[in-house]
Amino acid sequence: MSLNLSRLRGFTLIELMIVVAIIGILAAIAYPSYRGYVIKSQRADAHEALTRIEMAQEKWRSNNTAYTADLADLNVGSNSTEGYWALSVSDAGAVGYTATATRADGNDPDCPTITLVKSAGVTTYNAETSKDATECW
Repeated sequence: MSLNLSRLRGFTLIELMIVVAIIGILAAIAYPSYRGYVIKSQRADAHEALTRIEMAQEKWRSNNTAYTADLADLNVGSNSTEGYWALSVSDAGAVGYTATATRADGNDPDCPTITLVKSAGVTTYNAETSKDATECW
């Protein structure tokens, strides 16, 4: 009884194409989920920047009669540490201010703007979002 060795070597083209198709389907499912986690993790950069502004504002306010709208006074740059968010301060006065982080590259459709509002000693966390603002914070 002789064995045909040509049938025992390797994989057929059909088997390889099935494996490639399965890998493609798994990648198509996994990539959007992965991208969502990356975007959520980049929101931490905005949180850190807004917290840094909040701490610098309190330091500024302890030495002055009002909060400042100038990031240069706070020694805070106009971008977040990792550069994903553009920072700004508005409505600065004696009792409060609004600090805003806006996504610089527009790659966060769910939370393009994250805001920290300080008014009369109360801090409120907001977001421009189609979802619940707590998802952005």
